[in-house]
Amino acid sequence: MHTQIDTLFANLWQDYISITPSAQKVHALLEEFDGQREVINDHVAFRTFNIEKINMNKLAAQFIALGYEEKGQYDFEQKKLKAKHFEHPDSTKPKVFISELLVEQFSPEVQAIITKMVANIDDSAAAMDDFLYSGTHWQISSVDYETLLEASEYAAWMAAWGFRANHFTVSVNHLQHFQILADVNAQLKLAGFVLNTSGGEIKGGPEVHLAQSSTMADQIEVQFSDTKKQVPSCFYEFAQRYTLPDGSLYRGFVAASADKIFESTNVKS
Repeated sequence: MHTQIDTLFANLWQDYISITPSAQKVHALLEEFDGQREVINDHVAFRTFNIEKINMNKLAAQFIALGYEEKGQYDFEQKKLKAKHFEHPDSTKPKVFISELLVEQFSPEVQAIITKMVANIDDSAAAMDDFLYSGTHWQISSVDYETLLEASEYAAWMAAWGFRANHFTVSVNHLQHFQILADVNAQLKLAGFVLNTSGGEIKGGPEVHLAQSSTMADQIEVQFSDTKKQVPSCFYEFAQRYTLPDGSLYRGFVAASADKIFESTNVKS
């Protein structure tokens, strides 16, 4: 089971860095400071639509089959999203955060574009071993992409990138050289990385038992059905967790902070 989990995350990582070259550079930088010690991954996040054959529960099924358990539910009313997070009994395994777009809350035009995209996906696709890093299953025009972008940055990201890790997350608690998130951020900026400043450079803090920051997504060229276009791909997140009164490390997520982290893939700031 463990090797299956490790293989899945290794495949997800390879797919992720193929369109997020900055993440590999950040990873190398942190390993260098830590004397080549392995950078520990706090969680990986995925995006989808709340359409039956590929909804959040379908994505979660692959993790549940590997021993993961649902631990929290979150609502993002403004962004029209719902999310859940999952944990493995072995706390050294990364947590998993899966969100889905509430398609029915959008205009008929937006719904039609999304429905058409999803219609291209094989009914059994979500059950395939490689589904979580299978990318897009459709061709979409840059015009439809722009229509989605006007309505939802999240929907536009899904249209361009499909199914893959939206971000990996460095566990600051496991770093040797850096003890606090602010120091990680300072080093990243010094090295020329651009951070997400929506809601402040650091979202959350000791008062909510979790502090988070992230890079802004890389700009990567995507081939749409009619033209090529540079669009935001994925980003790298950094999480520092604080101890609870019982002495254990907080393992959940903070909706208000996650809301701002989503904006790391925004086209329009």
